[in-house]
Amino acid sequence: MVDTLRRWIAESDHIVFLGGAGVSTESGIPDFRSQDGLAGRLGPGDPPLEELLSHDFFSRRPEVFFKHHKAHLVFEEAQPSAAHRALAALERQGKLRAVITQNVDGLHQRAGSRQVLELHGSSARNYCVRCKTPYPASYLLDPANCRDAEGRPGHTPRCAKCGEVVRPDVVLYGEPLDERVLRQAMRAVAAADLLLVGGTSLVVYPAAGLISYFKGRRMVLINRGATPYDDQADLVIRASIGETLSAAVDTGG
Repeated sequence: MVDTLRRWIAESDHIVFLGGAGVSTESGIPDFRSQDGLAGRLGPGDPPLEELLSHDFFSRRPEVFFKHHKAHLVFEEAQPSAAHRALAALERQGKLRAVITQNVDGLHQRAGSRQVLELHGSSARNYCVRCKTPYPASYLLDPANCRDAEGRPGHTPRCAKCGEVVRPDVVLYGEPLDERVLRQAMRAVAAADLLLVGGTSLVVYPAAGLISYFKGRRMVLINRGATPYDDQADLVIRASIGETLSAAVDTGG
């Protein structure tokens, strides 16, 4: 099957990749819902993950939100996986035209990819909710920048200019996706001659719905588990996304 994928990549010049958490779990970043994922790291008294990462919870209880955000959603030590590196190599070769990702870790860019459409934003970017001053992720992790609503030392990062809350540039539950990014993703999928889908169970919408825009020659699904779209794919590979792409792509190294 990898030989087939390698041949199809060679025959294509307008490839688009749609990926999910499985791309980054191979970098040591947990997914959301598996037994070993973020939901499993919550304590018995913690709110459900969907509530904890919601806009409403962020607005009402920023101290608790940021306590969990720093502990479970910022991975400064994580490095790009073999899948990230293989996709960056495909882009350098002029074959891969876009990476569409549901992840917020910024690892595609760190691997060298430039055409990255982040459906859910990025925790590498942060900004003041009032004056929009941008901040790196490291700013949120520095206790000197964090105070509670009464000005006491706390978990909530505050803007150095106006003192308001600095939040990650990610899409929280209850917030809409960026329509501009979503439209770009639709156009990218529609223009692809080969659609690679990897590391995603394809159950989260609207990301999973992007597949309906594909009109190209071939679609390949690379995922350890089954997806609702397996019967629509021209090739299904049940294996590691990193090992598969590394075997199918000449990374030049």
